[in-house]
Amino acid sequence: MLNVNESPDLKKSTQFLSVCLLLVGSSGLFAQSTQGMQAQPDLQNVAQLSASATVEVQQDMLTITMSTTREGSDSAAVQNQLRVALDAALTEAKKSAQPGLMEVRTGNFSLYPRYAKDGKINGWRGTTELLLEGRDFPRITAAAGKIQTLTLGQIGFALSREARARVEGEAQAQAIADFKVKAAQVSESFGFTSYTLREVSINANDQGQVRPRMMAMEAKSVMSDAPIPVEAGKSTVLVNVTGSVQMQ
Repeated sequence: MLNVNESPDLKKSTQFLSVCLLLVGSSGLFAQSTQGMQAQPDLQNVAQLSASATVEVQQDMLTITMSTTREGSDSAAVQNQLRVALDAALTEAKKSAQPGLMEVRTGNFSLYPRYAKDGKINGWRGTTELLLEGRDFPRITAAAGKIQTLTLGQIGFALSREARARVEGEAQAQAIADFKVKAAQVSESFGFTSYTLREVSINANDQGQVRPRMMAMEAKSVMSDAPIPVEAGKSTVLVNVTGSVQMQ
């Protein structure tokens, strides 16, 4: 076997071959880089545009939060009082529950100690919540009016998923139509006869009216078997369309 270290001519030939292979590899990389540069799209005559549309719709979902607070020196006793109040409210609310029209679910439940000035525990305070929500406003408010072990804590309105999807589709169609009109007008203004869409982004959100919080102490005076008066607000669904076009 021939030893490379003992053959200067063979060693030089090996070094020359390595250099040639390196140059060939570099040439290939340069060719690929050149092809990549040539493949980049022409960025001339590109216009950035945006359009938006809004649709206002009546909120169709109502959520009523009912709650109560109990205090005492014994944590177990306070917890039991909360459980009894919640069980009674659940029993009454479930009489009116119906899928899609009125759903009933429990909310926050908390129990925490009270401390005296010396830092020692001198009592316990706990709260519990019950939520009534759905599309049937009269059913929900009537059920809330019959619950006597909890008081009204908060009223909220929103859009159902079905209503939001429908209204969002309307706003999106309007925004896209407006975007296409703008693209044609801009292209014509710059002396072009047509355009092609390069990229586009569509974003949607709804801006519902914030309903004021009704505190439990204020609500005690209106609690009775009569339905609780409520009035839904409106939500505005906004769709933004942004993108770029290639004028031709």
